[in-house]
Amino acid sequence: MILADKITDLRKKNGWSQEDLAEKMGVSRQSISKWESAQSVPDMGRIVRLSEVFSVSTDYLLKDELEAERNEVIPVEDSDTPFLTISMEEASEFLQIKEKNAARVALGVMLCVLSPVLLIFLSGAQEFGKLALTENQAAGIGMVVLLLLVGCAVALFVTCDIRLKPYEALEKSPIETLYGVTGMVRERKSRYQPTYTRHLTIGILLCVAAVMPLFISLFFSEEDNLHQIIAMCLLLVLASAGSLLIVHTSIIWGSFQQLLEEGDYSRSAKEDSRKYGWISGSYWMLVTAGYLAWSFTSGKWSDSWIVWPIAAVAYGAVYEIAKALRQRG
Repeated sequence: MILADKITDLRKKNGWSQEDLAEKMGVSRQSISKWESAQSVPDMGRIVRLSEVFSVSTDYLLKDELEAERNEVIPVEDSDTPFLTISMEEASEFLQIKEKNAARVALGVMLCVLSPVLLIFLSGAQEFGKLALTENQAAGIGMVVLLLLVGCAVALFVTCDIRLKPYEALEKSPIETLYGVTGMVRERKSRYQPTYTRHLTIGILLCVAAVMPLFISLFFSEEDNLHQIIAMCLLLVLASAGSLLIVHTSIIWGSFQQLLEEGDYSRSAKEDSRKYGWISGSYWMLVTAGYLAWSFTSGKWSDSWIVWPIAAVAYGAVYEIAKALRQRG
């Protein structure tokens, strides 16, 4: 028996009408009607009040057989971190914000990957005499566009971070969802899974295919040509499209995992994050500093992009080594 049925059953057993119960609860009759028809779920304060009005426990109201079997309950005393309670309204708002942020963050990542494309193309075209621009003019135009795109990306990242501030504790604190939240999230995750698989697969294929133009350009042996420059630009364009799909679908998928405490957001993973989160932050700050230092001092933006795939592959090893050293210390 679900909460809606229990409210109806208890009200009728007490011989009350919906108006009677609404008066005792301090809500409208329409609210009672929505609770009993499962169109909405009362918040935790109202659940407590219902338990007092009906003289039953909150566990009786909230725990039907399906939920009791599904939920993994970890006693609070076994954790050093207090539980974060998530209501249906909060869960729905969180998923909505994450879906909107996914598009913005994915666009920001795409802009970062695309940012050096014009600089690479103009510099190469000027070097081979294909444009009536001086070296400084080509570099200047390319740098202005690069900085504008990176600036737009940073603005997107910052605004998304601000929108998620009220929910940042979800990444580190164990959570306890109120009645109906887990079922709603699982249903939405199940509906989204085919889209997640499709977008992730296409994104990975685009990133793999991105190197093909570079290989094809090797067949052209002329010394003064733009083939390799154009191939590098195409590589970044394809990689940016792949990154857009991967980041967008991964953020949405991650929002489901956060509420369900699965994958990277399991309680054990959160515990590790609280202890070793500084490793990730320090690592990527150093990688970013190295990338910018190399790119600006050498001017070889067409080569410095290789820092990111190498850093991504090496991250796992660096994290585990740093974690082991800290535990040993």
